[in-house]
Amino acid sequence: MYFANPSPLGLRSIPFAIVALTIGSLLVTSCQPAKPSVKIGINAELTGEMPAVGASCKQAAQLFAEQVNKDGGIMVGGTKLPVELSVVDNSCKADQSAAAAQRLISQNGVLVMVGPDASSCAIPAGELAESLGCLMISPWSTNPKTTQDTQTGKPKKNVFRACFTDRFESPVLAAFATKNLHAKTAAILYDVTSEAPTSQSALFKEAFEKAGGKVVSMETYSTGDRDFSAQLTKIRESAPDIIYLPAPYNDTPLIAAQARQLGIKAPFLGSDAWSSPDIIKLDTGKNLEGSYFCNHYSTEAATPKAKQFIADYTARYGNAPDDVAALTYDAMVLASQSISSAGKVDRTAVRDAMAATRTFDGVTGHFVYPEGSRDPEKSAVIMQIKDGGFHWVSTVEP
Repeated sequence: MYFANPSPLGLRSIPFAIVALTIGSLLVTSCQPAKPSVKIGINAELTGEMPAVGASCKQAAQLFAEQVNKDGGIMVGGTKLPVELSVVDNSCKADQSAAAAQRLISQNGVLVMVGPDASSCAIPAGELAESLGCLMISPWSTNPKTTQDTQTGKPKKNVFRACFTDRFESPVLAAFATKNLHAKTAAILYDVTSEAPTSQSALFKEAFEKAGGKVVSMETYSTGDRDFSAQLTKIRESAPDIIYLPAPYNDTPLIAAQARQLGIKAPFLGSDAWSSPDIIKLDTGKNLEGSYFCNHYSTEAATPKAKQFIADYTARYGNAPDDVAALTYDAMVLASQSISSAGKVDRTAVRDAMAATRTFDGVTGHFVYPEGSRDPEKSAVIMQIKDGGFHWVSTVEP
């Protein structure tokens, strides 16, 4: 049987059997299920107070996915499955972080969620991940509450982290202040409305005084504040040897500039929240020159594994990775190893595989997860801002 008349496209005498076969083939192809993939969600601070943090997180996750997929994907039960990323912006806000977690887990159906990074975002997102039974690994959240069950105080089942906690970082900084900087008195200025700085300040005060120092001034501000003159005037009157400032990278240069304008000459000591290179770009007056802070890794004290990551990241994005990028990459590797060990695309099995992880060698160093703990024991580094860059000073083991 043939088509007797020309088609609108000018086709003549096309055998019906061929047309039917072609259409049937298209229908069969369109009905075939898509190739299975491993869905990993990225809950990141792409906008809001800390966009540089979200950018580093997203870029490291994308680099990992590209590298794994180039090799065929993650081995799951004898078959390599490609990684499919689902990236959602949490705007660096607690409520939106929880909403992002809900969307990733319930709507997008991710197997694992990496992020959020900021503790104020990771804590509420972790509550959602826990209730929905999905493995979550926060790369950068140091607040102990992130992995703790708020009701029992025990570790959550589904929430892990790739970084050390405030309980380790704060004593490290206190010891450095007293032993290396020979500080006997300290002032503290922190954002009382943010989880990580509040936790870090309390723990630093405890550790500093335990080491023989004295906190002579403890001042607070709120997220979004831009005038710190009242707090800094009180700090100036207390004449501290050092000022502990666990503020984010975008607040710190402004605070330091106002402090110097008031004649405060005491050196600043910062937390891992200083780790973005943007802090140096924003410090146009070089008021942070010579200051120290605690960090998760250093490009100057990198292992062979870290050097390879640094080279790959730099080639891909044109700049060296900060600690958020390095920690995110480690979180992605931990997630992929757990998926591979589980041997199936199943949230409970993947969570159990992560819970069974005891040691891990990553870009940011050697991890030890004690049995039952969701927090790794790992080293920290002390960095100094000097000559327009971050420079490694020392490494502190747990």
